[in-house]
Amino acid sequence: MITKRGGGGKASGAGTVINAIATYKGSAFGIELWTYAEVELGADFKGIEGEIEVEGEKSADTKLIERCVELVLRKFGLPLCGYVKTRSEIPVGSGLKSSSAAANAVVVATLDAIGEEAKDAIGALEAIRIGVDAALDVGVSITGAFDDACASLLGGIVITDNRKKELIKRVEKDSEVLIFVPREKAFTADTDVKRSRLIAPWVNLAYELALEERFEEAMTLNGFLYCAALNFEPEPMLKALECGIKGVSLSGTGPSFVALVEEEEKEERLREAWSELGVEGRVIKSRINNQPLV
Repeated sequence: MITKRGGGGKASGAGTVINAIATYKGSAFGIELWTYAEVELGADFKGIEGEIEVEGEKSADTKLIERCVELVLRKFGLPLCGYVKTRSEIPVGSGLKSSSAAANAVVVATLDAIGEEAKDAIGALEAIRIGVDAALDVGVSITGAFDDACASLLGGIVITDNRKKELIKRVEKDSEVLIFVPREKAFTADTDVKRSRLIAPWVNLAYELALEERFEEAMTLNGFLYCAALNFEPEPMLKALECGIKGVSLSGTGPSFVALVEEEEKEERLREAWSELGVEGRVIKSRINNQPLV
């Protein structure tokens, strides 16, 4: 039995290039919004308990982070005794991959708590797959969101096959990211999957653009397709295009929109355009995170 010991980890949020719900093939990029996890292991804990703090508020649903700890401990044949706490600056239910970030951060923190031998035994992709399995187990994801999880832990822009849990390509890109986060929330588990599957042939076209590293075109096509399928108003995207932005999309299953912005003048114009939409929400400025976190 492990004597009482602790570990820490962190992972980033992510924005969407290609939403994988229609085809199980996806693409996403890490963004500099963070989730931090702390894990304590020891015989004096009764089972696995979790605590979540998001933007200063406590959340009651700790199933995902507890399941992540459990899967890591089971992998090493260790007793299921521990405490996990996460703290996040990623808005929940906004399409910015808060679940993937939480899962990754907790898996990394649990491995850190077990010790160097655990971190050496499990590579980055295997750590990501543990978090994906946990997300599927507790029902917070439809495809397992392997694309989002890879972007969250590996950084850069990733392209994946979520069905095979396979990383196809990873590319680094320097860009500012402007994010429009409406006050309303939209949870992945509530998504209309049947309507999403109807647009699969056109999402495949967007995926081909991503494979050619035409990421701005890919994400913009993806955004219009999913706005139509999931009944989101595309006006935030049209406003971005009017400002000269080339890459903008509905992120995940919404309701947030993400735009790649490489010029300060366009950023100011877009910020102003989004503020005039008449939709209650906020604009967050970030960057693509290119730094692997493991």
